[in-house]
Amino acid sequence: MNNVLVNVAWPYANGPRHIGHVAGFGVPSDVFARYQRMTGANVLMVSGTDEHGTPLLVQADKEGVSVTELADRYNRQIVEDLAGLGLSYDLFTRTTTRNHYAIVQELFRGLYDNGYMLKETTMGAISPSTGRTLPDRYIEGTCPICGADGARGDQCDNCGNQLDPADLINPVSKINGETPKFVETEHFLLDLPALAEELTAWLQTRNDWRPNVLKFSLNLLSDIRPRAMSRDIDWGIPIPVEGWEDNPGKKLYVWFDAVVGYLSASIEWAHRSGNPDAWRDFWTDPAATSYYFMGKDNITFHSQIWPGELLGYQGKGAKGGTLHRLGALNLPTEVVSSEFLTMSGSKFSSSKGVVIYVKDFLKEFGPDPLRYFIAVAGPENQDTDFTWDEFVRRINNELANGWGNLVNRVVSMAANNFGKVPTPGELTEADQKILDLAEQAFDVVGEALQHSRFKQGITHAMHVVGEANAYVAEMQPWKLAKAIKTAKAGVETDSATNAADVAALEDRLATVLWVALQVVSDANTLLTPYIPNIAQQVHETLGRTGVWAAHPQVVEVTDGMPVDVVGVGVPQAGRTYPVIMGDYGNQQAVWRRTSVEPGVALQKPKPLIAKLDPELGETGPEWAPVSGRA
Repeated sequence: MNNVLVNVAWPYANGPRHIGHVAGFGVPSDVFARYQRMTGANVLMVSGTDEHGTPLLVQADKEGVSVTELADRYNRQIVEDLAGLGLSYDLFTRTTTRNHYAIVQELFRGLYDNGYMLKETTMGAISPSTGRTLPDRYIEGTCPICGADGARGDQCDNCGNQLDPADLINPVSKINGETPKFVETEHFLLDLPALAEELTAWLQTRNDWRPNVLKFSLNLLSDIRPRAMSRDIDWGIPIPVEGWEDNPGKKLYVWFDAVVGYLSASIEWAHRSGNPDAWRDFWTDPAATSYYFMGKDNITFHSQIWPGELLGYQGKGAKGGTLHRLGALNLPTEVVSSEFLTMSGSKFSSSKGVVIYVKDFLKEFGPDPLRYFIAVAGPENQDTDFTWDEFVRRINNELANGWGNLVNRVVSMAANNFGKVPTPGELTEADQKILDLAEQAFDVVGEALQHSRFKQGITHAMHVVGEANAYVAEMQPWKLAKAIKTAKAGVETDSATNAADVAALEDRLATVLWVALQVVSDANTLLTPYIPNIAQQVHETLGRTGVWAAHPQVVEVTDGMPVDVVGVGVPQAGRTYPVIMGDYGNQQAVWRRTSVEPGVALQKPKPLIAKLDPELGETGPEWAPVSGRA
């Protein structure tokens, strides 16, 4: 059995998530994980809320609450939103657990002991009005290399170069627009240049990555430099080095902390599953594969910094070193980055009011319309603009008219004419052609999903739906049913010819409807990773029982996990918090044809997908109106 680790970007717990977030990390990772489970792979999908760093402090100040109160509130909101969207995490946890603190400090100490953490005096950015440190990503200005506006203090998205905040031309704080003050401060830096040779050798083997991700990652190596891994901040994980660990104003950089979360979440999952060593199947087995899902602004942390940390922890850089307690940990198999989902040309931004929150979307439309839209029209390879007009068009014309109507009319005709799945007769060339197309689609769509080409996969699945609709239109089973009634009326004359006609017509109607039902079943399987809630309904509409596509569950747990402490400040045991988990191993969904068995009872189906009012495309809903229509 293949062990497949699906690592999903950690959303900040400084506010509810908007649809731009889940378009980048949420839906693509879940489609991939669900597909892998259907193929029989042993999947571990993990993430959690990112609860340290300046973003939470800033929001807590705005709301007039403590940072822990803020993190608790939005952790719960995000858990509910992501579970409601059907994201099938094996564990969605948080970064303020005892286990996470301990694992983060273990990684830092391993890097420090191996010589890959340099202590240097650097220039740090301070907010003149508050005296608080400004993170690199909270400072913007003009790139000194390519001249692009909007470059961040850590990198320029336009040219891909790594930057320092002090390098920016006309730097300003994203928080309040003021010009930051730069002061000398002492920090630990990850010695990326000492890891550059190993990083380069590894990246050059990643030939099947998305071209934009690989090109960006390789470009980072041309200007590689040490990267600060500590911050002047009082909210975060203490630095486990003598003389630093008790300093209340020095903490680990939130991005050092967050990427370690993939590992710590896997270890927490193993503990909660009852097999504390189960995480090693995904992290220390060389045959295991690992996929990291995120938006394009986080590539550097996953293709450079996190692999660098893993290499340095194992002593594989230019300075050598020893293998530490957790062992030799696997580097990413692939970094799967999406572009931005925009709204009227602007990146979704809660602070700028350009936002559609997941919770509002789910309340009005449910999960699968959003999942479908992201899959078929989302920002997989380029920035994509969300419009209500396009959303309404996609849902009505494709999901409702195309898929929902196919299921409804095929099952309705079979139920009305036979009350059950009919027994087919001899297949015609047309029958076999559509059956072959549907069965071959498992290879076509599966190949696309295996390589994270989600749009290509769903486009082909919907092509099967379109051809199935064309087949039904060509075969005209409603005319066959009418002809049967007419012929049966003629049987009353005791005509042997009419009796034979009835049998032939009934045989043909049974065959057409059985073929159509089989293709509906196949298409439902192909669409299951994308729209699992509707897939479960179609499964039941076909007269089947049990769980076809499992749904995640929100579970309250206690932070009482035993940990090996290598630093200080590990939270006390006993706090409770919500996590997302799920029993996905017992679902019935498999990535192959499931035969439609004659004789299975059928009921007239209920409508699967509600059509949207076309006016919605022009106005938007009240909670997210189209600009100028509020």
